[in-house]
Amino acid sequence: MDLSRYQNPEFSRGAPFWKEALWWMARTIFFEPWFPQPSSLRCAVLRAFGAKIGRGVVIRSQVNINFPWRLEIADHVWIGEEVMILSLDRVRIESHVCISQRAFLCTGSHQFKKETFDLVTKPIVIEEGCWIAASAFIGPGVTLRRNTVCAAGAVVMRNAGPDVVLAGNPAVAREN
Repeated sequence: MDLSRYQNPEFSRGAPFWKEALWWMARTIFFEPWFPQPSSLRCAVLRAFGAKIGRGVVIRSQVNINFPWRLEIADHVWIGEEVMILSLDRVRIESHVCISQRAFLCTGSHQFKKETFDLVTKPIVIEEGCWIAASAFIGPGVTLRRNTVCAAGAVVMRNAGPDVVLAGNPAVAREN
């Protein structure tokens, strides 16, 4: 690859620069501090920036969300400390999902075999009842079907479920 040739003309950040700049300030104030703040406040801030947030959502401190206008969270979802949601594309999280500490939902990657290292984005869908344990990685384009569990540190690069436990790198289905 030749990074001097990298261009990204087809990628849209989804909002004007001023909105993104305001989001970075709000994120610094309401999401990055380690000290406790009410989840209801974080949810209200996300809604103000275009995220669709349901009832009973718990968002802990130091959660990193790049573009909230591409985020949809249904009812009674828990998001733990230091979770990263790289929302270069749409992220939909259905009801009764738990995303544990330091998990990474990544909607973007690069075409590393192309000289220009082009950006590729694909949406992520986490269906109802899933648990993504600590430090798990969910890659671009993945759909986790109902009641799927991703064990701690699992690397999930393909659709999975329903009703399976995924573990390892690459993640494979294990017996429950």
